[in-house]
Amino acid sequence: MRNLTLLLIVLFAFSCGKDTRNLTVNTHVKGLKKGTVYLQKVEDSVYVTLDSAVVNGNENFNLHATVNSPEVFFLRLDKNDNSNENLLFFAEPGVININTTLKNFVIDAKITGSKNQEILDDYQVMISRMNNKRLDLIKEEFEARQTGDSALVNQTITNVNNLIKRRYLYTVNFAINHKDSEVAPYLALTEIYNANKKWLDTINASLTPKVKASKYGKALQKYLDGLDN
Repeated sequence: MRNLTLLLIVLFAFSCGKDTRNLTVNTHVKGLKKGTVYLQKVEDSVYVTLDSAVVNGNENFNLHATVNSPEVFFLRLDKNDNSNENLLFFAEPGVININTTLKNFVIDAKITGSKNQEILDDYQVMISRMNNKRLDLIKEEFEARQTGDSALVNQTITNVNNLIKRRYLYTVNFAINHKDSEVAPYLALTEIYNANKKWLDTINASLTPKVKASKYGKALQKYLDGLDN
């Protein structure tokens, strides 16, 4: 009996000390010599730190957290010069690799190991093109106003509005085509939350049961329910 009691105590101590976190973020920041990196997520509009690493000469480090449902996390870099940068990525259980540089912390980031991140990256490719096109149109409108070309001003305004509609429709179609990914409700909530409700309803109705039960799936349903009240 005494031996059994000791065994139970050992097993209990082992289970309490075991790391149950299911996400590892292997990170490499080229050029980073000193600073602190935080792994964070947003809860109730507040950044919550899940893990951190103090960098002192080693560009490679690991961060850990528990992911109950795939969601957006942030890698925040504090460079000890009163400045910081936030790198957004879609976290999910497993091992995620982030390779980037100190010089272009966000732009140079290469993220692997997350299927949801791959889908989000595909979305961002087209959105970046649309954003660049919109900047070109805004510049064109400004120059037209400078020269007093009212016809061109009106045309560029029309083109900008059409581009905005294209962006909304592209996002809706992208979400529907990726109904089995948590990226779908995330985009509905962050990119087109002010769109016509029928579009949001269409995305919500298309989601698979797994995605509906996810953090963003539940949040989308709650948001839509609020619009009905």
